[in-house]
Amino acid sequence: MRTHGQIDERSLRLARAVADKLETGDLTMGLERARAVNRRWREQSPSGLHDDWAEILLRDWPFIRVALLDESERGAQLRQNNPFCGILTPQERWGI
Repeated sequence: MRTHGQIDERSLRLARAVADKLETGDLTMGLERARAVNRRWREQSPSGLHDDWAEILLRDWPFIRVALLDESERGAQLRQNNPFCGILTPQERWGI
């Protein structure tokens, strides 16, 4: 069984891979996808973290990137509700 620390570290590695992929691919499409996911999640299951992501996603990419890759406890908490799902392929996720 994984520890919370191991889960948080994997989540951060996945977030780094997402950021790298967005920066080398279609950033605009990736951000729009994340915004759509966040909207859907907020409609289906409102939560403070979904609202926090909605605020973050209104900003420009450098700000979003900092939030996504924040290594603090708050960053780990945000990554638990990371709306960038679907950016990485299953193979990319498995590699991490």
